[in-house]
Amino acid sequence: MAERSNDWKVAIKSQDIFRDFIIRYFTQHEELTGTYDIPSYYEHYVVKLDKHDNIVISLTVGMNLAGDNVSAPLPTKEKEKMSIEDFRTLILNKKFADQNMSLADVFQTVAGVPNQNKE
Repeated sequence: MAERSNDWKVAIKSQDIFRDFIIRYFTQHEELTGTYDIPSYYEHYVVKLDKHDNIVISLTVGMNLAGDNVSAPLPTKEKEKMSIEDFRTLILNKKFADQNMSLADVFQTVAGVPNQNKE
């Protein structure tokens, strides 16, 4: 049986421990959501684990337009599915520089959502 870890930065070092970590995380949290919103543009993402233990990232992107005769394009929706191991490999290959990143920050980066603290 794989060793248990409650820290994704520790768990990511082992394929089995990370898999256990992600499954436990989504058992406890069901989904992880995030958003990036500025006056002209927004992105919302939802991350879930499907019944086949694949990570599913759903991203909705749209324009915030104001005014009486402004026609805003419909939001676009994208869905990405990957295995837990593919997600772990992606994180390892990205080599996240910020040691203080949370799992939510990592999902946000994988979804392609910009950091609100950056201009």
